[in-house]
Amino acid sequence: MNYKHLHYFFQVAKLGGVLRASERLHVAPQTISGQIQSFEDALGVALFEKSGRNLALTDAGRMVLGYAEAIFSIGAELEEAVREHPRRGKLLEFRVGVADAVPKTIACRLIEPASQLPEPVRIVCREWKLDMLLGELALHRLDLVIADAPIPSDVSVSAFNHRLGSCGVSFFAAPALLDTYGGRFPACLDGAPMVMPAQESAVGKRLRNWLQAHALHPRVVAECDDSALAKELGRRGLGIFVGPTVLERDIEKQNGVRALGATPDVEEEFFAISVERRITHPCVTAITEAARKELFGASLRRRPRRTAA
Repeated sequence: MNYKHLHYFFQVAKLGGVLRASERLHVAPQTISGQIQSFEDALGVALFEKSGRNLALTDAGRMVLGYAEAIFSIGAELEEAVREHPRRGKLLEFRVGVADAVPKTIACRLIEPASQLPEPVRIVCREWKLDMLLGELALHRLDLVIADAPIPSDVSVSAFNHRLGSCGVSFFAAPALLDTYGGRFPACLDGAPMVMPAQESAVGKRLRNWLQAHALHPRVVAECDDSALAKELGRRGLGIFVGPTVLERDIEKQNGVRALGATPDVEEEFFAISVERRITHPCVTAITEAARKELFGASLRRRPRRTAA
């Protein structure tokens, strides 16, 4: 098989036309059309058919595209594995993107195992919107993206979700709010000032649904994309805020606040997204194993707390 023909076919199929593919590949449209014609002749089937002014995949074309995605994904894994393979006397660089909705403490706890490998590692962190980070991942400018949601269905990126784990959320209040809103949980949330996660975030949607299901109507005083900002506003007594239950004691100790209660039904999920279907990068392996066995998998010893379903 001529893999150059396969590559041209793949680009036309993914980009939706010969002209777009020619711009991406810096090759004349006539060259791409000729290469695809040669590829169809070699396979003995038509891969595209006219659909108005555009090209549409035939049934055979869709089948070939599935194989092409797998072939080029494995090729990308090969390049990454060779490029990042630890060599004696050389520093391993690990480039990780963190979606801005992921709590900073969770991100630090997840990334930390990568710094504890036998070989020296230089960690480069980037924080951005998830869709932007996935674009960087597709261009192999990142080795991993840590997110609070899997790859969105409307984002066309050849990458794979590796679920790290999940936990519920706890509700925290500064001392100034405890006398007024420290009563029975979760009833104490009704009418209370609250710093909410962004409405479009995964945890923000689940939290709003949970409050509605329990007929609770807190007074939203702020809405934050950045969980660190929400935590700071809550620490200063602006309103009640939420955080991952697995970090409950850390949040209390670091911010001088107290947990009012918790619910497992507002679930925060965390994913490692990589171009590897089968994880081989040593830093990604360390992160996924530690997250599943320790951060989210361990039975955490906690003092009894009020929990709402």
